[in-house]
Amino acid sequence: MKILGIDTATHSTSVCIVEDDKLICEYTVNTKKTHSQKLMVMIESMIKESDLNIKDIDAIAICIGPGSFTGLRISMATAKAISQVRNLPIISVDSLESLAFNMNLCERVICPILDAQRNQVYTGKYRFENGEFKTLEDVKVVTIDELVDELSKSNEEFIIVGEATNLYKEKLDEVKNCYIASVSNNVSKASSLCAVAGIKFKKDVDVHNCYTINPMYIRKSQAEVQYEEKMKRLENDK
Repeated sequence: MKILGIDTATHSTSVCIVEDDKLICEYTVNTKKTHSQKLMVMIESMIKESDLNIKDIDAIAICIGPGSFTGLRISMATAKAISQVRNLPIISVDSLESLAFNMNLCERVICPILDAQRNQVYTGKYRFENGEFKTLEDVKVVTIDELVDELSKSNEEFIIVGEATNLYKEKLDEVKNCYIASVSNNVSKASSLCAVAGIKFKKDVDVHNCYTINPMYIRKSQAEVQYEEKMKRLENDK
């Protein structure tokens, strides 16, 4: 079974093709170019370099967020289009599950963090027990200070992974029971996305089609917040 993985939820754009337990090809680019400029070029190039055709793909793994609203819409539209044309299933994986799987040999509690702006992070908690990937705490939004306080009061040891580790490194370094993952593991990877998707597909969990798949929006976009604030001001001025 060949799975095409697509992840544009964060700053990086990552795509890959996995066949069963074998990684065929993976491209991850973390530049200032927009996802719309990179994504289809990367997918087409990757398929060509792998000596494959889009007809060889059996399923699509998609990162549904949380993350960049624009990035999520781009990857979602791309996955839906391919799924509809080829009648392929789409397996949904959230951003934090995928990041946690970067640390699949870790014995500590894995705490992924992504920037949610306004001094907040998207986070959750995961652990590998006897080779099984377990969710200890679902996705939530908290301030970085709340998270640091929560972790420092715990008796557990944590590995922190994700792009937001760079943003809040000084605060995290003060927490004695926390360790920051290496630079190679702090970026979102489509291969980890596909690893989680493969597990889910076998269990028939979070498997959708092009009509039922949707992004995970934990909260309103900044544009929506600003619009609502503007409308409230206009209402108050009446």
